Amino acid sequence: MKKIVISGAMILAASTAYAAVSPTSLIKTITSKVTVIAAPAIVKINGKTPVTLTVGTTGKAIEPVPGAVQTGLLPGQGQLDKIASNFDVNKFLVPSWGTGEIAQTGRPDVVGAFRFLCSAGDVKRDDPIVFPGQPGKSHLHQFFGNTGANAYSTYATLRTTGESTCGNILNRSAYWIPAMLDGVGKVVRPDYVVIYYKRLPEDSPQCKTMGKACVALPRGMRYIFGYNMATDKAEHFYFNCDGPTATSGAYPDLVTAAKNCPAGNRIGAVVAGPQCWDGKNLNSADHRSHVGYPDFNDRGQLLCPANLPYVIPTFSLGAWYTVDDNLDRSGEWKPGTQTWSLSSDNMPGMPAKRPGSTFHADWMGAWDDATMKAWIDNCINKLLTCNGGDLGNGKQLRADPNFDWTAHPRLVDVPTA
Repeated sequence: MKKIVISGAMILAASTAYAAVSPTSLIKTITSKVTVIAAPAIVKINGKTPVTLTVGTTGKAIEPVPGAVQTGLLPGQGQLDKIASNFDVNKFLVPSWGTGEIAQTGRPDVVGAFRFLCSAGDVKRDDPIVFPGQPGKSHLHQFFGNTGANAYSTYATLRTTGESTCGNILNRSAYWIPAMLDGVGKVVRPDYVVIYYKRLPEDSPQCKTMGKACVALPRGMRYIFGYNMATDKAEHFYFNCDGPTATSGAYPDLVTAAKNCPAGNRIGAVVAGPQCWDGKNLNSADHRSHVGYPDFNDRGQLLCPANLPYVIPTFSLGAWYTVDDNLDRSGEWKPGTQTWSLSSDNMPGMPAKRPGSTFHADWMGAWDDATMKAWIDNCINKLLTCNGGDLGNGKQLRADPNFDWTAHPRLVDVPTA
């Protein structure tokens, strides 16, 4: 895979399509097979969980210390205990781009960036966040990342077992999204998934105006983002189309996107994750309230919610699918229309939702500690633009030799259980 940098923007070359990471971030392809991806736009949500305070030796309530959040608190107080990788980490690192070159600066952008590609994994009716220990209980999910992820997954099991479809086992995190159904009994697997982490450098003055501080992702964090079934709010995601006859855009659902995406192009589902954290909780009752999104105040300052004062690396996820003739491209839809849809669009006992309108994603972090520290210390804190698993220190995640730009198989049967 080639990488090219023009004016601080990241360009990936080697495929006809890549995930843009926000409705305003895609700059149209400027040369054949080259797409520019810039930083995502701000998205909105309001968290509800209050900051949990601890009591110091003076008997007064004190807030969690950002440094402690980064280096480790007791289990349940900021992050879980470290679990060392059970393999030789160095075997999964190579010199960056074959030469050990250091990633280029991301300036004039104000955030550092770390990006990599994933392949599609298994499809299963499991959800270790919403239905832990209850296999088969959820709607059908497309998993990627840790190949051993299932209903029984925990931080400990992810850190110690499974391969990875996201480069290699230095990233044993689990990611999952609703399965894409083609309307005639098949699951459409994405050709590839683009993951893009970003955050302000920790020494940026904006860290202390946006919140209390910019901190690392805590061990054991998990959350859900995108469509919220409890509130029926469809936020922080969009669909796009890319290809030789595509009309790109930020479309609210599959119906609208399909009208602009003839067969042979790729349709992308893109969702942006939260940027703000309460500094203590790794999960919450709704799997969302311990994290959230910043918003602008009346003076134009970007602020995290007061109860979520710690700025964490956020990531955007873009899953790209090859379009076929089973995707209705009329731009019209009514219940019963035979076309593509997400597994979460048609839930038992609930009215059918407009195809694509329930897109969301789940994440359970399980990075090798030293590897995550490397991309945060270098790519994020040094304001670099790191592509293809480049850690910003002359090393890079060893690529999966079996990676392909097309899913194999592209279609699989919908599981019966």
